[in-house]
Amino acid sequence: MTHRAPNDLAAGISVEGQKASQRPGIELPPTSAATLDIGRVLDDGPFTLVQKIAVMLAALSIVLDGFDGQLIGFAIPVLIKEWGITRNAFAPAVAAGLIGMGIGSALGGVCADRFGRRWAVILSVLTFGTATCAIGLANNVATIAGLRFIAGLGIGGALPTATTMTAEFTPARRRTLAVTATIVCVPLGGMLAGLFSSHVLPHHGWRALFFIGGALPLVVAVLLFATLPESPRYLARVPARWDELRALLARMSRPSQASTRFVDAAEQRAEARAGFGALFEPGRGRDTIAIWCAFFMCLLAVYSAFSWLPTMLASEGLDVSVAGTGLTAYNLGGVLGALCCAVAITRFGSRWPLLLCAAGGAATAFLLREVNAAEHTGWFVLGLGLHGLFVNAAQSTMYALCTYVYPTLVRATGTAAALAFGRLGAILSAFAGAMVITAGGAPLYLGMLGVAMCLVCVALMLVKRHIAPLRGEAASAR
Repeated sequence: MTHRAPNDLAAGISVEGQKASQRPGIELPPTSAATLDIGRVLDDGPFTLVQKIAVMLAALSIVLDGFDGQLIGFAIPVLIKEWGITRNAFAPAVAAGLIGMGIGSALGGVCADRFGRRWAVILSVLTFGTATCAIGLANNVATIAGLRFIAGLGIGGALPTATTMTAEFTPARRRTLAVTATIVCVPLGGMLAGLFSSHVLPHHGWRALFFIGGALPLVVAVLLFATLPESPRYLARVPARWDELRALLARMSRPSQASTRFVDAAEQRAEARAGFGALFEPGRGRDTIAIWCAFFMCLLAVYSAFSWLPTMLASEGLDVSVAGTGLTAYNLGGVLGALCCAVAITRFGSRWPLLLCAAGGAATAFLLREVNAAEHTGWFVLGLGLHGLFVNAAQSTMYALCTYVYPTLVRATGTAAALAFGRLGAILSAFAGAMVITAGGAPLYLGMLGVAMCLVCVALMLVKRHIAPLRGEAASAR
């Protein structure tokens, strides 16, 4: 019989005896040393200051991810006018950045699972900061396209790695809200980019926009290098780094002995194998495909707004600064919607809140087709804020769904794979946005957004393993 040390690390430590080593799914070293279940200690323990700081640093990297990722959307109308080119001529530059994001999403998740979350986040921020700075020196669309591709590698890599970092530092009871609050930093960054652009573009031009926008992530990368710890759940998988894990746990008010060994029992029971193939194991394949489809269509809608919303409004006769306000409202609505949806998911589970948000995104897009942007600008901008509320609420909380569906060993890979497939929808938006604005203006553009969100709703209906309500999640904390 396994004996537990009294009051030791929230009952996460057990003496490892002969029978303990025979438990199914857990391979324990043949020694009498104490064993700590890192998953149980983190999921059921307190949310300490060290953990909160790690989550805040991950969120800060995503604020800058959204900030740098959306600068191009505000700059396009100015560049089109200054260089005398068409919207379609700029589509390859937009697509190049989105292709980079897709590749970065896939590589970032794999690297985070193999080499650690900390360095994956830091290198992602360094990459998109450096490339964004360099865009300020560009003299043609081809140069911007190349640099946007490099920036996209970093922007794409930051999202899944920072999300995974947040999930693995946060107790199970707060995980959905924490992950969503991290992802909601994308529209928050975009909202800040809109406010920043409205002041910088008229007075200093588009080059200063990219110089300053790229310098900020470089400063934050230094901060991350100095202060961001590695994920405890990742460290538990690497025996050579257990001393580092012990020191981190001590800072998190969870001291352990020098002889303590670490396991993640729930994850080891859940993981038959690691790697990409684990995403399609029996019982998981249907959810993987459905989540991929939901990400594809939702990112088609999201990046159609991020890249082309100011251009669409400018094509309707609005001033460039007013056109930028539409994207700012969209992002502001997204911040509010994502946080509200996260709270709803914690209480009611993810199925109905996500379905309602997807349906709301479709309905608002179709209703906006009946509003003339030039004649009723205020109402149109308000409607864009409401549309952004629903769309970003669905998009942001789908990351939390990924962290629930996939176990630790493939969590970053699963999230990154969904995001990488979704980036294909974003890449499609680079060309589709320009084409539909040219062909049919605002009505056709908004119709495309509505259809995309209808398909998101269908895909989310097919997901079998949605996040359980709080009472269910507490009973089956991973």
